Amino acid sequence: MRRVHVVGAGLAGLAAALDLAEDGGVEVHLHEATGRAGGRCWSFHDSRLDRLIDNGNHLVLSGNAAVLNHCRRIGTHASLDIAPAAELPFHDLADGTSWTLRIPDGPADLLRGNVALPPGVRPGAAAADMLRLLAAGPARTVGGALPGRAAAWQRLWEPLSLAVLNAPPEGGAARPLAAVLRKSLLKGGRACRPVTMPHGLGPTLVDPALRRLRDLGAHIAFRTPLRAIAFGPTRVQALEFDARTIPLGEDDTVILAVPAEAAGRLLSRPAPLAGLSILNAHFLVHPETALRAPPLLGFLSAEAQWAFTRGDVISVTVSAARPGPDDAGILSRLWSDIARALGTSEAPLASRLLREKAATFAATPESLTRRLPLRPGPRNLLLAGDHVAAPLPSTLEGALLSGHAAAAAALRPAR
Repeated sequence: MRRVHVVGAGLAGLAAALDLAEDGGVEVHLHEATGRAGGRCWSFHDSRLDRLIDNGNHLVLSGNAAVLNHCRRIGTHASLDIAPAAELPFHDLADGTSWTLRIPDGPADLLRGNVALPPGVRPGAAAADMLRLLAAGPARTVGGALPGRAAAWQRLWEPLSLAVLNAPPEGGAARPLAAVLRKSLLKGGRACRPVTMPHGLGPTLVDPALRRLRDLGAHIAFRTPLRAIAFGPTRVQALEFDARTIPLGEDDTVILAVPAEAAGRLLSRPAPLAGLSILNAHFLVHPETALRAPPLLGFLSAEAQWAFTRGDVISVTVSAARPGPDDAGILSRLWSDIARALGTSEAPLASRLLREKAATFAATPESLTRRLPLRPGPRNLLLAGDHVAAPLPSTLEGALLSGHAAAAAALRPAR
């Protein structure tokens, strides 16, 4: 039986391993450098809050078919909370106003007036901006593609650039943002309904995937970092792990599903640059306070950018965050934003700040030119990960799609 070694148990590696294991004609070996799966997508029990929390928040939409199909495959789709309408509420702390971005499902819905744009944003201007983004070349940033800095900039494009690219619009590339728009806004409201995971990222996306792989007979090894790859003239000859070296047979294949920096090091070639940090603050609150908070809330004129409420925990995300040692001060400022938006004077019962320093690769035009190919050269080596050449930026959707593409390529020679 052919063997495929999947190196890296992030979402891309899990997707590839599941495809291969379900095929039935492949012996799957999954190697993970750390003691857990999920990569940059994981959950843990926090002793300070005494709750299961995620390392970071991810905005998933109903148009993210790969995420939803992954949940169907591992049996967690029923646990997803898919909003009944494509609505994103916002609160502007500058003037205290609240409003909702509402996307119509289709032309009929649009004619019925079931659409709402941010205050001051004209539909014609928003449509023109979108066309500029869709037509932007590979060297264009979001800021370079959009003229002027009117209401649409502050209340639509800047928040979207930060959320989607983890980069301010002045530096973030227009093309990956346009790719996300094609999978969401351009498909109408049915593709833009927010999807939340009440049980957390790990229990929804990762843990059941590992159980499914074990049920299918996959071999899973944790704490096995790959130190080097032994290359022959046309193929990978061996994988050199800390504890042992694994020689590869003539029919064996490797899918390298490791982070961009690690892939570049192992292949001795440039890789996408590291992106900015993402801050995630988690606040344990009184149940009455949690009831005031919507499941998802966007902020303007605030340090907080997005707030996700799950049970009695409100989690705040700040993308494109700059380095800073003042964790207590950051928590205080972020809670102040939440308290003002919810109209409460209560303090949180407990809080935790997490800083993800390598949450994404840099979605800048320069960095995107360094995205790695699916096939980097050796005939039995394939790459997977959200950094592999694809139109999407660093997202759950992009990681899963990359894993599927690598598995399909690995299976192709055998058929």
